[in-house]
Amino acid sequence: MGHEHHHAAPAATPADRAGEAQRATWVSVAVNFFMTLLQLIVGYFAHSQSLIAHGLHSFSDLLSDFLVIYATRQSAHPADSAHPYGHARIETAATLILGFSLAIIGGGILWESGMRLQHIEALPNVELSALWVAIATVISKEALYRYLIRVGERLRSQLMIANALHTRADAASALVVVVGIGGALMGWSFLDLLAAALMGFMIMRMGLELGWGAMKELIDTGLDETQVAAINATLLATPGVLGLHELRTRRMAHQALVDAHVQVDARISVSEGHRIAELARARVLREHHEVLDVLVHIDPEDDLAPDLIAHRLPGREAVLEEIQPLLEDLPSPERVVLHYLHGGIEVEIFIGQQFFANGESLMLAQASLKSLLGQHPTIRSISINCRSAP
Repeated sequence: MGHEHHHAAPAATPADRAGEAQRATWVSVAVNFFMTLLQLIVGYFAHSQSLIAHGLHSFSDLLSDFLVIYATRQSAHPADSAHPYGHARIETAATLILGFSLAIIGGGILWESGMRLQHIEALPNVELSALWVAIATVISKEALYRYLIRVGERLRSQLMIANALHTRADAASALVVVVGIGGALMGWSFLDLLAAALMGFMIMRMGLELGWGAMKELIDTGLDETQVAAINATLLATPGVLGLHELRTRRMAHQALVDAHVQVDARISVSEGHRIAELARARVLREHHEVLDVLVHIDPEDDLAPDLIAHRLPGREAVLEEIQPLLEDLPSPERVVLHYLHGGIEVEIFIGQQFFANGESLMLAQASLKSLLGQHPTIRSISINCRSAP
C-alpha cells in the first residue's frame, strides 16, 4: 500500500505578504476611487446629503488604501540595527492613524447632519438617481469586503482586516443611505439627513474600535488566554523541561513575541541547558505560526519563591577565598563547581585520583570541611570528587 505524505505549505515571506496585500489594496483603490467620484457628483446634483456624506466616507477609504500600501511596504523591510525586531509595528501605527482618522470623519459627518436638521425646510428635494447610486454602492462595497477579508485572514494582517472591516462598515452605511434616500423620495425629507447622521455615528464607532485595538498592541497587550495556554503546553512538552513560569507574550502586528522562564535539572551542564532552551524555542516557532520569536531563560529551580529571592548569596571569588584555608591539606583542585540552590550554596571539589591513595589527608580535609559547614551561613554542603585520568 502506498502512503500519502502531506507537507505543510511554506510560510509566506514578508515580501510575499507585502506583495499580496498591495495587490488586494490596489483593487480596493480602484473601486473606492470610482465610487467616490460617482457618489460626490450624483449626490451634489441629486441634492442628497447622505450620499455626499457617504462619498466623503469613500474618499476616506481611498486615503486608508494608500496608507495600507505604504505600511505594508515598510513593514516588509528586514530587521536592522535600529529595528532589531523588524518593522511590523508600522502596520500597527498605520491602523492607529486610520482608526482615529475615521473617528474624526464620522464625528464631523454627525455634527454637520445635526446642524442641517435644524433647517430642514430649506433643503431641496432628493432625486431618484441618488437611490440607484446608493444601491450600486451597497453591492460594490460588500463584494470588496468579502475579497479583502479573505486576503487579510490568509495573511493574518491586522491592518488588512481593519481595512476590510472598514469596507464592510461602508457597505452597511450605504444601506442606511438607501433607506434614507428612499424615505426622502416618499416625502420625508428629514430621513436623508437622519441617514447621514447615523452613518457618521457608525463611522466614528468603527474608527474608535480600530484605534483602541492598535493602541492595545502598542502598549504590549498579550495574546489571549487560549493562545497562551497552547504555547505553555508546547514548552512543557519539550524533553528536559521540568517546569515553567513567567510566560509572557506581546503582540507585534500580525505576530507575537514570547519570553519564558524554563526550569531544568539543576545538575546538568550549561551547554545541555542551552540545548533544551533551543529545542523549546524551535518547538514554539514550529507549532505556533503567530509567534515571531521566543526568548527562553533557563532556571535550575522556581526562582519566584520569595524566600529565595530575599537571599543575597556571596559570589564565586568570595566563596573560594573562604574555603581555601581549609583545603591546605589537599592538592590544588582541578575544578570547583558551585550550585546556587534552595537559598544556599553547594560546593563540589574535583581533585586528581592519586590523592585518594593518602587516606589520612583525605580524612583531615573532610573533617575541616565538616567544621566549616557547621558555622557557615550560606554553604549547605561540600563534596570531594575524584577525577579519573583520561
